[in-house]
Amino acid sequence: MLSQLWPTQSDAITTTEPLRPAKNRTRMNVLQYEATSNTMIRIGAVNYLNSKPLVEDVTQLLPAADFRLDYPSRLADDLAAGHLDVALIPSIECMRDPDYEIVSDACVATRGAVLSVKLYSRCPLGDIKALALDAGSRTSAALTKIMLHERFGVHPATVPLPLGLSIEDTPADAILLIGDRAMLPPHESFEAVWDLGEEWLNWTGLPFVFAMWVARNDASATAATSAEMDHVAAMLSEARDRGVSRIPQIAQREATKLGISTELAESYLKHNLHFRLGSAEQNGLRLFQELAKQLGLAPEGVDLVFRDHAHSR
Repeated sequence: MLSQLWPTQSDAITTTEPLRPAKNRTRMNVLQYEATSNTMIRIGAVNYLNSKPLVEDVTQLLPAADFRLDYPSRLADDLAAGHLDVALIPSIECMRDPDYEIVSDACVATRGAVLSVKLYSRCPLGDIKALALDAGSRTSAALTKIMLHERFGVHPATVPLPLGLSIEDTPADAILLIGDRAMLPPHESFEAVWDLGEEWLNWTGLPFVFAMWVARNDASATAATSAEMDHVAAMLSEARDRGVSRIPQIAQREATKLGISTELAESYLKHNLHFRLGSAEQNGLRLFQELAKQLGLAPEGVDLVFRDHAHSR
C-alpha cells in the first residue's frame, strides 16, 4: 500500500537547508505595518518547548496582534470556531478543513527521532487492544493509528489520557505521550517504545511535520487585508529565524521550568527538530494526508493550500 504513495528519490531528504539570517529591514516593516493597520489579528501558538523558537520576539514583530499560548488541540478548536485568525495547529487539522491555508514556512518538524512524541507499549505492538492517547495530541494520535495499522494490522480501541494524568494512571496496553512530558523518562519499563518521528522516517524516508501556522482562507476578508496577512506570514518566518539563531539561550531559559538539563533542551531543539517547511516536508505532509484518508482520519476533497510565504525561501 505504501509503495503506491512512495516518493521518488529526489523527493526524500537529501540536504539540510541553510538557515537564513534575520533581515535588517524587519524593524522598518514593523513600523510601517503599525502605521497602516487597524486590525488586531488573533494569533495562537503552542506552549511547548518545541515551539519556542517559532515565537521568539513575535510580540515585538507583531505588536498589534492579540497573541496567546495554549495546547495544540485547543488552538485547533479555537481556529475552527473563529476565535483565532492564525494558529500553530496540528498538521492533521489542516487536512480536515477545506477553508484552511498554510501561511508560513515556519513549522515544527523532524527528520528522525523527535524525542517528544512517544508510544509506550506494555505488550508486543501487534497485540495492542487498548490505546491511551495524550489529550493534547491530534496529529500524533493519527500518526500512531496509521503506523499500527500499516505495520501490524491492529486497530486498538482508544481512550483519552487527560493532561493532568500520567502513564501510571491508565491501564491501557499502550500510551501515546506528546510534548514536554514525553521527554521525561517513565517510571516503569515497557515491552516496546516507539519514537514516532524516527519510525516515520525509517518507514518512508521523509520528514514529518507535526504543526504549522494556519489561517482560514476567509481571514483576509474578515479579519485582515491580504497585505496584512502577508505581513503576518513574513513576521512569523522572521520570528522563526530569530528563534533558531538563539536556541542556546532558549534552552537555558526553558530547561529549568521543565526539569531537564540545558544540554538536553539545546540538543533537542538543535538535533531532534527543525523549523522550515521545505519541499521534502510538503511531500511528507501529502503522504501523511493520503494515509490518513485511507483510514478515515481525514476527509476526501481537502487540498493542502500553501500561501506564497509558506514555500521555503
